[in-house]
Amino acid sequence: MSDTTRRQLPTLAARAVTQAHGGGGKAMKDLIDDVFVREFTALPEVLEDQARLELAELACLGDRLAMTTDGFVVDPLFFPGGDIGKLAVCGTVNDLAVGGAHPRYLSCAVILEEGLPIDDLRRIARSMATAAREAGVEIVTGDTKVVERGACDGVFITTTGIGVIPAERKLGIERIQADDVIIVNGWLGDHGAAILAARGDLSLDTDLESDCASLNGLIEALLAAAPETRCLRDATRGGVATVLNEMADASRLAIELDDLALPLRKEVRGMCEILGLDPLYLANEGKLVAVVPAAQAEAALVALRGHPLGKEAAIIGQALVGKPGRVTLRTGFGGQRIVDMLVGEQLPRIC
Repeated sequence: MSDTTRRQLPTLAARAVTQAHGGGGKAMKDLIDDVFVREFTALPEVLEDQARLELAELACLGDRLAMTTDGFVVDPLFFPGGDIGKLAVCGTVNDLAVGGAHPRYLSCAVILEEGLPIDDLRRIARSMATAAREAGVEIVTGDTKVVERGACDGVFITTTGIGVIPAERKLGIERIQADDVIIVNGWLGDHGAAILAARGDLSLDTDLESDCASLNGLIEALLAAAPETRCLRDATRGGVATVLNEMADASRLAIELDDLALPLRKEVRGMCEILGLDPLYLANEGKLVAVVPAAQAEAALVALRGHPLGKEAAIIGQALVGKPGRVTLRTGFGGQRIVDMLVGEQLPRIC
């Protein structure tokens, strides 16, 4: 339905979220209309308790549905390179895309804290709408709840995504073979480092921005160039190290990384050295780990580097016959160290 034929949407007089905005009455309806319906153009004229999707449209894209759900509790809500709204859309899109799916539809449930400025909520909704439009997905349904002051940090978001996997597409950790190549699409650890700096606790002076981005376009370019790609993962919480440990464990192979090949900004490397952090465990929100047959590795690199989100793509390691499940890093001094699965939380409230 075009904007010109939509019903007239109300304009909120309130400047902050109140308990009434979660009460199910007119205040809540006005909040949803003014903040969310106004931005999420895929929402219908009359809101129902569910979205109704055309099966024929989905069936044209593939023979399997992919579905994912994720919660977002990042602190702070706004950070260099993004905010909780952009993060929610990009994170959900990426979870679908690394499984080979074409992301199509998202739902959005928000838990709002009493006292949250309405202008902040508008900014978050607008950011979600922009990120969805850029990723080619639609936000088609949602829910709103309000909790008392102090019960959450402004807003928590839960998104669920649906996508369609083409019939010929096969991706999975179990497909990894010895001699396969490990590729990442660029700088590692930017999101974790940017969030840490944005919190202001350490008085760090840096221009680092989160790498928050939807990767579905990049992934389509990669799969077109390297159709035998074994598997893809997005390296979010736990970073690249955790993803690679999961891959090594599931494939019963060893993985060896090259320290000198890791694409790390000097600012991220320096921050980690000062704080005693390992950049391999820092979260990313726009980085994928791809396992590709050696014969297609060069084609994969060319495709990734030809995309705006893959200009710094690099081969960082290889799958090997060795101790099953072990990930090691070959250092610049010629030695090796074991890269374990992350134990605990290196940096909480990161996404």
